[in-house]
Amino acid sequence: MLKVKSILATIGLGVAMSATWAADITGAGATFPFPIYAKWAEGYKAATGTGMNYQSIGSSGGIRQIRAKTVTFGATDAPVSGADLDKDGMVQFPAIIGGTVPVINLEGFKPGELRVTGPVLAEMFMGKISKWNDPKFAALNPGKKLPDEIITVVHRADGSGTTFNWTDYLSAVSKDWATAVGKGAAVKWPAPTSVGGKGNEGVAANVNRVKGSIGYVEYAYVKKNNMNFLQVQNADGKYVSPDDLTFAAAAAGADWFSVPGMGVSMVNAKGANSWPISTASFILMYKAPADKAASAEALKFFDWAFKNGKKMAADLDYVALPDNLTDQIRSKVWTQIQK
Repeated sequence: MLKVKSILATIGLGVAMSATWAADITGAGATFPFPIYAKWAEGYKAATGTGMNYQSIGSSGGIRQIRAKTVTFGATDAPVSGADLDKDGMVQFPAIIGGTVPVINLEGFKPGELRVTGPVLAEMFMGKISKWNDPKFAALNPGKKLPDEIITVVHRADGSGTTFNWTDYLSAVSKDWATAVGKGAAVKWPAPTSVGGKGNEGVAANVNRVKGSIGYVEYAYVKKNNMNFLQVQNADGKYVSPDDLTFAAAAAGADWFSVPGMGVSMVNAKGANSWPISTASFILMYKAPADKAASAEALKFFDWAFKNGKKMAADLDYVALPDNLTDQIRSKVWTQIQK
């Protein structure tokens, strides 16, 4: 498997998190899928000569941009509701599957050595568990010498689909979280010791900088930044690590067309191998685009990516959509877009 760090360096993952191709297709939104969209764009340009400029500005920013009609497509990890899609005259479809991962900065432990349950994670992010040697966390990690150190929560400072996925999960496993905080692309973070970061890259940087911290990022950023992560207990009671296989296990039972706009939640999915904080990232496009030629080019890009981008996705530990699902997207979703 190729090293994510070298892949991202090759494609030019900048601090500003935006691509700089001389582009014919424009998109903006979620930072979660940026590594794979960038890799697909590199391959597509080599194959076709057509570029794709993707601004990785967060899901909320992507929704704003497509509603302002400044880009050909928007990208969000927090799916837009069927009612809002109808109001805006847009379609929505998943493009890639990945996972959100709790990451920590705690000396003396290897990645995945420490374990956590959903309810304990919720208490950490609420500030109810404020030290690493708290008895509840210690009970999940017998024999581990945990430090008497304050936990600093690192969260997204911008509107984020990664935050939506994270808080969707915490709401599913903790009634206290669901009642006091809830789920959304932006929430009021209750932990008294906390710091924000912009984008997945900003959260990763702050976790690596702040001793004793805990945060959440998409898995490609875990690998790129050589981060420590926690194993998480899933709905079947098994402790699992994040990778493309556990993300695929979580996605296996998704009933995509059961929800308007295909906005299925995969959090806390059943299955012994399922990663409990898995999600899809979605694309938003207009049914009646102002620039039909650009819209058609965007569909050609995603069609190429669905057919040719599976290995690229696997190399970055994302999960490509299965062929039967992409066929359904072509026949049920893309046919609604005027050409």
